[in-house]
Amino acid sequence: AEVLSQAAARMYQADGDMALYELAKQVEETAVSLLAHYKPGRNLQTNVEFYTALLLHGLELPTDLFSPTFAIGRVGGWLAHCFEQQQNGRLIRPQSAYNGDTDRQWVPLANR
Repeated sequence: AEVLSQAAARMYQADGDMALYELAKQVEETAVSLLAHYKPGRNLQTNVEFYTALLLHGLELPTDLFSPTFAIGRVGGWLAHCFEQQQNGRLIRPQSAYNGDTDRQWVPLANR
């Protein structure tokens, strides 16, 4: 999110109107502070959509297209998870922590 925040800052500086960007920074700081207070030990941070939305707004993309724009970048991963889930018969749990061997070599699915 930090890279996108910097890109948004540059975009709004170039436009000469930092009001929306500065408001977004205040919202982010307040939200992260409140999350730290109410969810201690959970390091909850701003996700990439927060600043991507600012960038899309700055590019004058209609807000109705924000969600489809976010989704289209994820469709490949979602489909890959669906195919893996069908093959393995188990759900993909993205927040699971891997605790297996870290020295393994990647083997293409066709060779497994």
